[in-house]
Amino acid sequence: MTKPSFFDLTFDELKALLAEKGLTPFGATQMFDWVYKKWVFDPAQWTNVARATKEFVIEAFDFGMLPIVWSGLSKDGTRKFLVKLADGQTVETVAIPARERLTLCVSSQVGCAVGCTFCHTATQGLKRHLKPSEVVLQYMTIQKWLMDHVHADERLTNIVYMGQGEPLHNFENMKKATLIFMAERGLGLGQRRITLSTSGLVPAIEKLAEDFPPVNIALSLHSARNNVRTELMPINKVYDLERLFTAIKKIPLKAHRRITYEYLLIDGMNDTMEDVVALAALLNSKESKINLIPFNEFPGSKYKRPSEERIMWFLDQMIKRGFTVTIRTTKGSDILAACGQLKSEFDKLNLWDKKDGPVVIPSIASSVLQNLQSPQR
Repeated sequence: MTKPSFFDLTFDELKALLAEKGLTPFGATQMFDWVYKKWVFDPAQWTNVARATKEFVIEAFDFGMLPIVWSGLSKDGTRKFLVKLADGQTVETVAIPARERLTLCVSSQVGCAVGCTFCHTATQGLKRHLKPSEVVLQYMTIQKWLMDHVHADERLTNIVYMGQGEPLHNFENMKKATLIFMAERGLGLGQRRITLSTSGLVPAIEKLAEDFPPVNIALSLHSARNNVRTELMPINKVYDLERLFTAIKKIPLKAHRRITYEYLLIDGMNDTMEDVVALAALLNSKESKINLIPFNEFPGSKYKRPSEERIMWFLDQMIKRGFTVTIRTTKGSDILAACGQLKSEFDKLNLWDKKDGPVVIPSIASSVLQNLQSPQR
């Protein structure tokens, strides 16, 4: 049988497990230091860890990274990776450069059940949730690859839960992965460096304040009119704007923190003056940040991207109404790595060779969500 992954364990769980086995709990500190600080994954090389502890973890856990079966480099520096999971499923993760940051967009599920009509992932359906280790290992695998293939000092600085899947649909596993990311003894990522994006799963949003580590929150809004949002996002049939914002208002905002509202601009769908007025009426300008995302077309999509003039007009209208607004830069378009286009297709296209891996490079797409913080004119 396959061993459980070491990367499923939080620091506290590892300490408790060692104590249960009659081993020194301090070994957890030593192991987290070797794995998450020194990037040494072979217990045999842990020189200061007790022999009995090393023997136990070697027998009990797997320390392997995720196999990278395909990667692509965009002319703008965006890197897209297709990684293979233990059961043969694949997910995509994307490293996005911006100024002094290098953000990793991670997936939370294989596929997605939400069914947004503008998203390529929705055509895949939901296959399963990712385990905490499969989320953490996206980060560990890509970080290790960057150190080995780009530069020893190359470092991921931020994480966004904006890849395949609805993170709050996989609440407990994403919660645990977040605890591992934020562990002081481990990766030590600060809460401001992690952003969770949700389509609006109200029951899970209501649990965020009480039962999820404090991180940045981004909501995929895309329309302030119920009829339009329902067409774009079927989840709005169950959790309409009134129910959604009743839940959002329960999220306590710390000083100088805002909720980011992602707004996908689609030509003729949600880019009119009626939409501007509705959006301004729905949001509180002091507690909100609007991130405009010009639609990126993919094969078979019925929607179109607005003109650059229309995008700037919408931006200007919201700024005039007192809102902080950014436009998300399209990154990685030359390798089909732009927002809303994520979909893993190796298995679907029968391009996976059991022995040798991918036999051709397909036009797989992926989700790259880039949140610029530059001042607007």
